[in-house]
Amino acid sequence: MLDPLSPDLLSYTTTETVGSVAMPAARPDVTLAVRNGATRCLIHAGYAPIWEFKLANNRRADICGLSQKGELVIVEVKSGVEDFKTDMKWPEYAPYCDLFYFAVAPDFPIDLIPATEEQAPGLIVADSFGAEIVRRAPRFDLAPARRKAMTLSFARHAAVRALRI
Repeated sequence: MLDPLSPDLLSYTTTETVGSVAMPAARPDVTLAVRNGATRCLIHAGYAPIWEFKLANNRRADICGLSQKGELVIVEVKSGVEDFKTDMKWPEYAPYCDLFYFAVAPDFPIDLIPATEEQAPGLIVADSFGAEIVRRAPRFDLAPARRKAMTLSFARHAAVRALRI
């Protein structure tokens, strides 16, 4: 069985033409590397992470982690500049977590990610082997009812995922 955190990655990039410019359509190798490194970072920080977690607003968190205290963190993985610029739904994650981070590759121009706003996201720079929190995320305090609903949803998702049948 393959280790989902293995550093052995796909190494291809497809392109698509937008107007007359060829742009990366998918960077699965980068996405996988950043996701694996950010996951390791969350585990090291004491979170139990799961991937592809559906929120009540029908958004899907790339990584969601639950701490022993019941604190929820969401990490949105960005494979490159195009991915970041075309996906502006990230403010919709804040009502479902205590902390929100972007995770990017080491070559990502981090000045593109907002840093001056009061609600600016945290930033994790990751590769397939690990990650570093470059900027701490501001704290959003979940309402008790939403925290309970999120924790139950997280537990059910993790249980079904663990069975893989």
